[in-house]
Amino acid sequence: MHEELRVAAYAVCVRDGQVLLARWVAADGSRRWTLPGGGMEHGEDPYDTVIREAEEETGYAVDPVALLGVDSIRRRYPRKLGMFADFHGLRLVYEGRVTGGTLRHEESGSTDMAAWHDLGAVGELPQVSL
Repeated sequence: MHEELRVAAYAVCVRDGQVLLARWVAADGSRRWTLPGGGMEHGEDPYDTVIREAEEETGYAVDPVALLGVDSIRRRYPRKLGMFADFHGLRLVYEGRVTGGTLRHEESGSTDMAAWHDLGAVGELPQVSL
């Protein structure tokens, strides 16, 4: 079994009763909303990861002001040639404050849209579990 570890950092940015989300595009073309953020590069600090990823996906400069929590998931899934992967995702979630920039959509990335959503309506959106 092939072991895979992915460490990622995400920002929860809330203002005026709305939360900032990015729409992730899966390999099958389906789209689901998620927090702005993503995978940490080798040697990168998670604090720097959330700043970089939020800007890439939303156009905003985000200041991570507090670590809200750490989420750990594990899943097994099939790979090529009858093999299986043992995937472990470690996700650091920060409170984020937008400090600059302009809302825009990511181009040529894993997301195709960024938008503010009313907090009360988030439960109705198709979303990535986090």
